[in-house]
Amino acid sequence: MAGVQPPPLRSLDDFLLTSARFAVPDVRDLDRWNHRIINNLLYYQSNYFLSALILLLTVGYMRPFQLLVGGVVVTVLFLGFVWAAENQAPIRRFRRNHPSISVFAILLVSYLFISVLGGVAVFLFGIAFPILMVLVHASVRLRSLKNKLENKLESIGLKRTPMGILLEALGQEQEAGS
Repeated sequence: MAGVQPPPLRSLDDFLLTSARFAVPDVRDLDRWNHRIINNLLYYQSNYFLSALILLLTVGYMRPFQLLVGGVVVTVLFLGFVWAAENQAPIRRFRRNHPSISVFAILLVSYLFISVLGGVAVFLFGIAFPILMVLVHASVRLRSLKNKLENKLESIGLKRTPMGILLEALGQEQEAGS
C-alpha cells in the first residue's frame, strides 16, 4: 500500500451540479460504457466513497448490528473471490471476461448469506444501494478533459489510488485509462 494516494474530493459542482454533464450510455457499445464507468470510478472515487459512507452511517445509525454483519459477510466473500481468482485459472479467466457478472455474483451470494442471518433490509439499503448509486452515476456521467488526464496518470503508474487497486483486484486494470 506504499505510494497509494487518495485523489482529491471533486467539487459538488463538478460531481453533480451545473458543470456536470450526464448522458444515457449507449448500451450497444459495452466496451465504451465499461471504459466510462471505470474512468469515472477512478476520477470520482473520493466523492463516491464519501457518498457511500454517508449512506452507510445513516443505515448504521438505525441498524448497527445488522450493518456490521452485512459488512463482514460481503468483505469475507469479496476477499475469498479475489483469492480464488488469483489461485484458480478458470475463475481468473471468468473474472477478466465477465467483470459485471463477477460483482453481481459476489453481491448475490452476500445477499443469500445475509438473508439467512436476517439482515436483508440492511444489506439492500446499507450496502447495495450505495453501490447502485455509484454505478449509476459512473454510467451516466460524461468524462471531462481533466477526468481523462487524471485517468492517464493512474494508468501509466504515476499515481496509485485505492480505486485503482480495487479495479486491479477485480481484473479491470487494463481497462483504466483507455
